[in-house]
Amino acid sequence: MYFWNCAMQRLQCLKDSFFALDTVQQQIIISSAVAAGGMLAFIWHKRRQVKSIPLGEGWWGAGNKPLSVDDKIYPFKVQTSDEEIKDLHERIDRARYTNPLEDSGFQYGFNSTYLKKVVSYWRNEFDWKKQVAVLNKYPHFKTKIEGLDVHYIHVRPSHHKNQRILPLMLVHGWPGSFYEFYKIIPLLTENQDDLAFEVICPSLPGYGFSDAPQKQGFDSLAAARIFLTLMERLGFSQFYLQGGDWGSLITTNMAQMKPQCVKGLHLNMFTVRRGFKLLLTLMIGPYLPFLVGLGREDVRRLFPYLEKNVWEILRESGYFHIQATKPDTAGCGLNDSPVGLAAYILEKFSSWTDLKNRDLADGGLERMFSLDDLLTNVMIYWTTGSIVSSMRFYKENFKSNPDKRVDAKTEIFVPTGLAAFPGELMHCPKSWAELRYRNIYSYTFMPRGGHFAAFEEPQLLASDFVQFVRKVEKF
Repeated sequence: MYFWNCAMQRLQCLKDSFFALDTVQQQIIISSAVAAGGMLAFIWHKRRQVKSIPLGEGWWGAGNKPLSVDDKIYPFKVQTSDEEIKDLHERIDRARYTNPLEDSGFQYGFNSTYLKKVVSYWRNEFDWKKQVAVLNKYPHFKTKIEGLDVHYIHVRPSHHKNQRILPLMLVHGWPGSFYEFYKIIPLLTENQDDLAFEVICPSLPGYGFSDAPQKQGFDSLAAARIFLTLMERLGFSQFYLQGGDWGSLITTNMAQMKPQCVKGLHLNMFTVRRGFKLLLTLMIGPYLPFLVGLGREDVRRLFPYLEKNVWEILRESGYFHIQATKPDTAGCGLNDSPVGLAAYILEKFSSWTDLKNRDLADGGLERMFSLDDLLTNVMIYWTTGSIVSSMRFYKENFKSNPDKRVDAKTEIFVPTGLAAFPGELMHCPKSWAELRYRNIYSYTFMPRGGHFAAFEEPQLLASDFVQFVRKVEKF
């Protein structure tokens, strides 16, 4: 009551002071107040305007762009041969190994004792022809965009009465492939309720069965533009997007380029790299988390910050520095040795699923995945010879300061759903994500799972995506 009385007394003093002024002084104050209010309203309106980034253009095929281009869509089938399998086996048989250090687990990388077991299974039991049939259970296609044959799978659901079908593009990252989504696709396309999805899942250019760019500069913006062209070519004017790893950045860029086409953006990896709020959070968060928008789970995942988000990233980012600087050098050995390639790729499916796996002799790989699934992903890289071109994507995106790119300076305004998996390499609280993603419909602390969400926890990811879409569609 005391504070209320004081406030009323101050308001009365201001009122008396205003009416004590002459008419000209009153008009000046009124005009200034109106001008200030108008300026604030203008700033608020400008901040709420949906901004977009330029589409740009490109040609990534060999030589100059021809006068006419083929924009037809062609069916595609994954194939193999006895010669391809024989060559693989011969190379595996010539592999050389170095004994691991005692009790080192996966702390030094892929443990060679366990690697021998994986390679033995690959050589003697893994049936690549059978896995090719698995890959071909969904319809594959290719179409030429900006000089590159872009590979994708296109899965249409069986339409049921009173069922709404929405188009969705799923985008993978490195060292994954379109195969990561094979377990989540039926959960999205075979629903018997009122909602199902028509799924388009492309291979990034330079990955798997998509052509590799022949010119320098192919970054996430170029990939985003190509995938927007693909969706347009398929006849979709509006659609949903889901991505992790590079897929997270590419789908974000798509939403920035054509926000009017993206009904919703769902991510299982998201970061914010800078800002005063981040610094303030790190200073105050461990002690008064509620003051900076952190919940109990944020605190658990985020702190101690140096250990969990600096030192751990340094321990896990050696590959990043190689691929962002000299990808072709390291890639030579990987493209020539199937055993080296398997070790390089599969080590990520160990530690990026759960960092505790580094303490295990087998890296915990078979706790979450089958060897058939893991080796199928490796074979997509091996049989297409795409490991070098996939690694170059890092170089192209980090040739210059990424914070100075137009997409880093542009906020995202489309409806956004964020799934925060506990095993992801870096945790991004909702209060941080809101600095970049300005229209968050859902933010979920996922109970388990790591970097390869669709591959590890397809049911969890599908459920979170569907609940997000229901919020956007309001049903």
